[in-house]
Amino acid sequence: MYNIEDDIQEVLYSKEELQNKVQELGAQIARDYEDKQLMVVGILKGANIFTADLCRAIPGLIQMEFMVVSSYGTSAVSSGKLTILKDIAKDLTGRHILLVEDIIDTGLTLSELKKELLARGAEDVKICTLLDKPAHRKTEVQVDYVGYTVPDEFIVGYGIDYAEFYRNLPYVAVLKRSVYEK
Repeated sequence: MYNIEDDIQEVLYSKEELQNKVQELGAQIARDYEDKQLMVVGILKGANIFTADLCRAIPGLIQMEFMVVSSYGTSAVSSGKLTILKDIAKDLTGRHILLVEDIIDTGLTLSELKKELLARGAEDVKICTLLDKPAHRKTEVQVDYVGYTVPDEFIVGYGIDYAEFYRNLPYVAVLKRSVYEK
């Protein structure tokens, strides 16, 4: 069997560090939404593992939804035009929404998605990301909860992929250049 560990340059955050950070974020979110009904919306595919762990770290009554959105189309560069591939079927009027993302890079997709959900009547939309990579930011986006700020490297693991692989790594790591510059 292929050993994916051989493709890793360095581990940035261990399984234990991620678990601790998720608990910390969950506690902070629980305090902030103590008297509000929260809808947690995970952005697929990358945020699925983080979203599931985060929801388990938020005590109380929450709703959990998922969306698939893109501003990339078939390009490797964001167009800034939001395309919703899987939507929320519920009425968002008056809802408190927490968008959960694995990694924020340009900020274009989440900036547009936040505007879209507010336009649908959401009371408020906050953003939680496990990883923030501000080096490629193309638009200002308010990120309310950040796990870690990461360097401008190709990152994989804990749901984050390269070519749909590496999502199953229990940690967050830098992928060796030799893997993606073939």
